[in-house]
Amino acid sequence: MRYYQGCMICGEDLVYSEKYSECECSICGKPFNSNVRCQKGHYVCDSCHSADALDIIESYCVGCVESDPLEISIKLMDDPHIYLHGPEHHYLIPAALITAYCNQFETQNQKIEKLKIAKERASIVPGGFCGFYGSCGAGIGAGIFASVISEATPLTTDSWGFANKMTGFVLTELGEIGGPRCCKRNGWYSIIKASEFLDREMNKKLFDYENERPVCTYKNKNKECIKINCPFFLIKDLKML
Repeated sequence: MRYYQGCMICGEDLVYSEKYSECECSICGKPFNSNVRCQKGHYVCDSCHSADALDIIESYCVGCVESDPLEISIKLMDDPHIYLHGPEHHYLIPAALITAYCNQFETQNQKIEKLKIAKERASIVPGGFCGFYGSCGAGIGAGIFASVISEATPLTTDSWGFANKMTGFVLTELGEIGGPRCCKRNGWYSIIKASEFLDREMNKKLFDYENERPVCTYKNKNKECIKINCPFFLIKDLKML
């Protein structure tokens, strides 16, 4: 049995420490240095946490014809292999954006290639990056999206700037909401803000980001929900505020 929130092994709350220590993944048995355990001492590495999820995200997006990145993200989040929180969201966000973008502006083959590249990049962004490194993985995911569609590299000029400005803009907007983390809230808000930035910088509008908001169905499952401080907490209609 796998638990949807908290520890995947027993469901207990996770405990975060400032100090790293040696531990063993409770699923694959490999040794790691980590500062995260559950209250019973279980540790699950990022690879085991998101192994099935990354392939599911990629497969769904390859066959998806939807052009709304929020709708795509909601469908993916409803899959039982996508947990309440976890590093799989670091790929889910750029995958939803890339899928919507390519379904509107590029070819199927380009979409497949871009999803593959984003998967490789997002898979190395570790869990807990938001708090421990000051860079939410969903915001980084928006930057991955920008980098992939603009073909940015460390040596490009305009695309390098575009990708970094996208990441900075989205992270700043996420920071205005504050914590604690919520992979659903941060994921949706990253999609909205990335779409806003894309429209402003490239004149490509993916969806009605000014008005469309998801209906949050996760608030009763999330112990750290910020409730009325979340931009999606009291939204009742998916299409209009």
